[in-house]
Amino acid sequence: MAEIRVFETGATRDTDKGKHDPEAYLSPRALERYFEYMTKHRHQADGQLRDGDNWQRGVPLTSYAKSMWRHFFDFWKEHRGLPSREGIEDALCAIIFNAMGYLHEIIKAKEKNV
Repeated sequence: MAEIRVFETGATRDTDKGKHDPEAYLSPRALERYFEYMTKHRHQADGQLRDGDNWQRGVPLTSYAKSMWRHFFDFWKEHRGLPSREGIEDALCAIIFNAMGYLHEIIKAKEKNV
């Protein structure tokens, strides 16, 4: 028999054991900074504004990997007290973007093969 939570109000719910807890896993500070980074980078070199989810159309893994290394190098320089092209916050946001895009493509390919 499953456990049931009973709140002071009398409302009931099943327990949250074994369930994802995004509220605990994610940092609002880091996510807000990431959103700022992503909004800034919607502006393309040609002046056009790309859709926020444009990357979900598909980017080759090699592009994500090469970009991640460039941004990791900027992060590493900043970590070592050296100046970089973009600063540590943008470097970390770019690493998150590339890691998420790479993971997205891996999962997408895996789902096709199921």
